[in-house]
Amino acid sequence: MVAQTRAGNSAPKRLAFNEKIVGKGLATDALLKKLKALHTELAELDQELVDVNSLSTVRTQLVNTSILLHKDRGVKAYAACCLADILRLYAPDAPYTHTELRDIFQFFFRQLATGLRGAEASYYNEYFHLLESLSTVKSVVLVCDLPHAEELMVDIFRDFFGLVRRDLAKKIEIFIADILVALIDECQALPSEVLETIMAQFMANDAQPAYRLAVQVCNATADKLQRHVCQYFTDIIVAHSHESDSESDFEEIRKAHELIKQLSRSCPSLLHSVIPQLEEELRVEEVQVRLIATQALGEMFSEKGGAELVKKYPTTWNVWLMRKNDKTAAVRLKLVESAKGLLVNLHDHRETVDELMRLKLLDPDEKVRAAVCKVYSQLDYETVLHYVSEDQLRSIAGRGMDKKNSVRVEALNSLGKLYSTAYPEIQNNDPAAIRHFSWIPNEILHISNSTQEARLAAEQVIADFVFPFPSGSSASTSKNIDVNEIAWTDRLLDTMGYLDERGVNAVLLLSGIKGSRPSPYELYLQSCIQHNGGVIDEDEDVVKQRLNNVIRHISRQFGDPQKAADDLHTFARANENRSYKLLKTCLDTQTDLKGLVKASNEFLRRIESSSESILGTMTVFLRRATLRIVNQSSIPTLIKRVQKADSKHAQTLLTYISKHCPSLYKPHTSELTKAIADEKNARLVEVGMQALAAFSQSDEALAVNDKRTLERVMRYVLGPNARVAKFAARILVASKEHDDLCAEAVESIARKLSTAEPDLLVAHTAVLAQFARLAPDAFERKSDVLMTFLVKKLLMVPSPADPDEMDLDADWVEDDDMQPRLCARILALKVCRNRCLAHASTDTALEVATPVLKMLSTLLDHAGSYSAHATDDPKVKSRMRLQAAISLLHLSVVDKFATAINTNFISLAITVQDPCYNVRMEFLMKLFPLLTARKLPPRYNLIPFLTVHDPEADVKSRAISYVTHASRNISAAAKVDLFEIIFIRFLHLLAHHPDFSTAHENLQEMAKYIDFYLDLIASSDNVSLLYHLAMKAKTVRDGQSHTYSENLYAMSELTQELIKARAQARSWSLQSYPGKVKLPSDILRALPNPEAATKILKTVYLPEETSAWLLESSKTQKPVGTSKEKRREPREPKDSKSPPKRKASRHRANGTTKRAKTARWTSDQSESEEEPSSDDSEQDDREDTPKQSSEREDGSSEQESDEDEANEKKGDQNRKPSRKAGTRAKRKISKQVKKKGNHARKS
Repeated sequence: MVAQTRAGNSAPKRLAFNEKIVGKGLATDALLKKLKALHTELAELDQELVDVNSLSTVRTQLVNTSILLHKDRGVKAYAACCLADILRLYAPDAPYTHTELRDIFQFFFRQLATGLRGAEASYYNEYFHLLESLSTVKSVVLVCDLPHAEELMVDIFRDFFGLVRRDLAKKIEIFIADILVALIDECQALPSEVLETIMAQFMANDAQPAYRLAVQVCNATADKLQRHVCQYFTDIIVAHSHESDSESDFEEIRKAHELIKQLSRSCPSLLHSVIPQLEEELRVEEVQVRLIATQALGEMFSEKGGAELVKKYPTTWNVWLMRKNDKTAAVRLKLVESAKGLLVNLHDHRETVDELMRLKLLDPDEKVRAAVCKVYSQLDYETVLHYVSEDQLRSIAGRGMDKKNSVRVEALNSLGKLYSTAYPEIQNNDPAAIRHFSWIPNEILHISNSTQEARLAAEQVIADFVFPFPSGSSASTSKNIDVNEIAWTDRLLDTMGYLDERGVNAVLLLSGIKGSRPSPYELYLQSCIQHNGGVIDEDEDVVKQRLNNVIRHISRQFGDPQKAADDLHTFARANENRSYKLLKTCLDTQTDLKGLVKASNEFLRRIESSSESILGTMTVFLRRATLRIVNQSSIPTLIKRVQKADSKHAQTLLTYISKHCPSLYKPHTSELTKAIADEKNARLVEVGMQALAAFSQSDEALAVNDKRTLERVMRYVLGPNARVAKFAARILVASKEHDDLCAEAVESIARKLSTAEPDLLVAHTAVLAQFARLAPDAFERKSDVLMTFLVKKLLMVPSPADPDEMDLDADWVEDDDMQPRLCARILALKVCRNRCLAHASTDTALEVATPVLKMLSTLLDHAGSYSAHATDDPKVKSRMRLQAAISLLHLSVVDKFATAINTNFISLAITVQDPCYNVRMEFLMKLFPLLTARKLPPRYNLIPFLTVHDPEADVKSRAISYVTHASRNISAAAKVDLFEIIFIRFLHLLAHHPDFSTAHENLQEMAKYIDFYLDLIASSDNVSLLYHLAMKAKTVRDGQSHTYSENLYAMSELTQELIKARAQARSWSLQSYPGKVKLPSDILRALPNPEAATKILKTVYLPEETSAWLLESSKTQKPVGTSKEKRREPREPKDSKSPPKRKASRHRANGTTKRAKTARWTSDQSESEEEPSSDDSEQDDREDTPKQSSEREDGSSEQESDEDEANEKKGDQNRKPSRKAGTRAKRKISKQVKKKGNHARKS
């Protein structure tokens, strides 16, 4: 039925058009002309002023099928415009039946779908007019009242979303949006297909017009769509999650949540009822649903609008946060992965997010911990600076020591990236950046020194982010690589400015400057060249063995030694000469930075193209083998920084280079010569002199021979600056005219020494220490005068404490605070030591050394003084006994001196238990390099095991670190000789220990020494040998006295029980040792007869209380003292009823006399045979290392046990008091702490 028309106003305007547009024989052109005229007139008519009765004819003709189904596009386009105008003019009523309206709207949208293209398309203006009319008049809402309106609406939405993809004008998009919004607003029930069509647009790219249209429509109709959207997602989730574990079902759920995230970004108001639904999903049992919901909400909270979302749905936010404790790690992981956006966008919730991340850094699952660390690597500089606390960053640094490699790598990468990002601001001295980020390299470097596993990850981060190697990637294939050497060096100095001493030492270690030359990496390259890909002309077995040995040594430093070894063998088999040449260039210390960058890049490119599988190993190899942190290109910048900025770290680097790799100075001799001429800059002169001295000594061809320069050097030799004078002396020694110059200097010093001022005395003594070692002929010309003065006027003169000294309990003075007189005394000891070393290869070696050894031993026996009752300053005594101990270590490198020192070995060894912490630590630091180079006899490896009772954790940890590293990086045979065979010497040392007694409490303390040794050395492979050695201790007697023999037997029994308990706890098989062991004859003697041996074996030397304690310990199935890394705090002295600990006995000096060698004795020979043999198994491990001393025989005449007893009693009467060791050191330290505390309270 036709709708009723409106009543017009008083002067309605009528339609003038009265031509027929329907009829037979009407040509298309004529029809088109008529329709065009009709459209023009209709468009001009005003809805309020038109007489709609005048429209009745055309409105009827326009819906004729001949018009609606006409073949011509123009006819249909104009007809559509006319119909749209008719609907406009009749609005709000429609002059058509429902069927006609349906046909009209289908006609409209068909025309638009097929005809509306770009602005250049035919009839574009007509289509535009049609669309505008539908949009403004809203006549399209009539669709909602039609029968089967749902189908028509579905078509309209599909057509319009398809239409808008044609990238039409922005105004057309607006018209379409208005039309769709009007339809949604007026419809009674929104068809599900329409909603699906709208939702589908959100899965498209957000730059697409269809996406923009959907966003406009949804935001405009949010109130009406909320319920439908909620039902839409509910249907999807219920349909695909109910009792189903199909991956395809979960994929549908995942897609739905992706859609929710898109809606959250663009139309958050649609989700009013959906968010609570997601909250419920967080609580369901189904893991996949929980996982998907956690991820979706996390990403939604992380968006820019996340803060509003949190504010609007606080309950959902809190429930989501509770997923941090989800029982499933994957859910916790998804929670953490969302944290980046939370940190960036939720500034008001920073504390909550920080607490979440801090908690998850300790999550039991490694993937979660790693993800937390990774989040921070993705943040930009400003976010971290303003919204991440330093404490949080330090917590991440703590994960650099995580037991899982993936966590370590992510934690360290995060720190490295953050530092790299912040470095430009740090370089510009931005206080905020310095405060927040400058500590990061220090932490990473500390981690690199902790464990082998952590070191690998830390090294990579240091190389990538802290000290990045100039890549030259932009021009890596060209001949001219642009490398800024000054900026590269300055970055190193800037970073070092924020490092502590340990961090600086780590940088120096990583620099590759220190190390033997040729290095293991150079030896590997040489072995590869000799191996020739397996084609070897001569000495094939030797060449292959050499290659295998060096590969085994290098691969131990990798995380996967087997993979590293295989890759290094693969590289050797490839036998590429070009790669060898490039690697040789990289390894050459004379290669500058530019050449190193170019060669490194080409080398790695060749590896990647020829054998990509070994690229990782060879990259690490190259990084460790080359000078990537400091090289010869750094020298000019470092010298300038010392000269102009007085840079402490530039001086540190130059000093380190001078000590360990002076060849780097070769191209820079002129700069150094200029440096020493700048006498106003004392620090620059010192650095320059040390460098000139170092490379002059390293290569005779580089020695300084310029007359002017030598004159200047001579002035420095005779000057008052001790360090400069020392280096100047070395330069003189290396010069061509060294004989005359050194003699002249010695004579000048000899004349002035007795009247020299304190500072000049120190400088002259420092020079004499150099000449005594390096120019002995010149020194000996005045040795009588010099040595008389140094010994009688310097060393033997008492040094009482200063009565004005405030801190009378201080027992140490730092180098910078030492009085000149003390400096001179320490240097005088060095003169004595160096003079002995200079004569080591002469026939008069022992004649020169004997009084010196006696003097040094006396200093140890009397705690740093030359008599037991001396009242010297405690600080002086500490420095003197330390220097005496260090001097004895250096002299022990020489075989003949080591033999003489052996009688005082125990006094030397317990220096590591000195009451003064600095003495203990310095002594260890001097000991370790000598042990590592195998310059000392194997028995010196016992000294680190005496640190078990040290009250300071770092002393013990250094000892553990050395033993662990040394025992891991040597062959099995070497380990036997250096750490296992000496076990019986360890028992002998403990039997002679000043603290030893057979009281139960004391034996418990001794047991800790044994357990400490076993913790570090014992294994299922060597436990039988160690047990065998412990048993053998009861088949011999002590070489010194009967009392010490009984001590040794008690230690033997104690050790056997401890080893048995340990073997039982670890299920080790304790079998009889099948081999033969030669016992050391310098400390042990054979028993006089079988009867004595039988009596000793049957006698129990341990107290019953100790035996019961050992039995009880063994029942617990846990060896005593197995906790390796427990930090022992300084203990208070405890009252003990045991006899007072004996002082270290005074060892008898045997001078230079030697007795005839007797037949060697082994543990498997008859007990009645006379002499135990020296442990010549220690000789077997002198494999490749020069200057290795073998175990020496004592040289003293054999004595029966009754003579020993008599001598011991006599010795006890004359025994001088000595330092207390072990627990006594702890007690003294505790007392000092108490005194200082009391003094502070009084003051």
